[in-house]
Amino acid sequence: MKLVVGVTGGSGIPYALDVLRALNAADVETHLVVSSGAKRVMSAEGGPGLADLTALATHTHDDRDLAAGIASGSFRTQGMLIVPCSAGTLAKVAHGFADTLLTRAAHVTLKERRRLVLVVREDPLPRPALLNLLAAHDAGATIMTASPGFYHAPRDVAALLNFVTARVLDQFGLDTPGFRRWRDTPEDT
Repeated sequence: MKLVVGVTGGSGIPYALDVLRALNAADVETHLVVSSGAKRVMSAEGGPGLADLTALATHTHDDRDLAAGIASGSFRTQGMLIVPCSAGTLAKVAHGFADTLLTRAAHVTLKERRRLVLVVREDPLPRPALLNLLAAHDAGATIMTASPGFYHAPRDVAALLNFVTARVLDQFGLDTPGFRRWRDTPEDT
């Protein structure tokens, strides 16, 4: 399996790191693109840095390189995910504005009818963002929020991150080890 992973300037770089760890463990070939906004957020949040992300990616691409393979529909992948997906990136994807490698790769993913998962991480959502979510959905993207559930009784932040990662990877038919799914009856737990 081959996936493009975009990381943009929405707060929540730890989500990207957790997804990349899971994809790395699943032996998925990843093509990472990190926006300039994401690099600024990394610095401001003081959490995982660019080196942490690139160490887990199979390939890393410069967001300014519109000639990279992932900018073409002939570069076959199973899809793309953007985690976190900023409101600005959401707007560009929703309206086909492909001015960077990341947004071009998203555009290509949609035009080729491959799975595109946008993990938005921004609250509250103003009307323009809500309209952009709907437009991206109508264009073929799957919209997910970085909003973990609690039925799995998380004990730490890692478990909260894992919940979102597992739900994102479900979109590509990938299992996440250790993810506790919903059970119908208490005996199933």
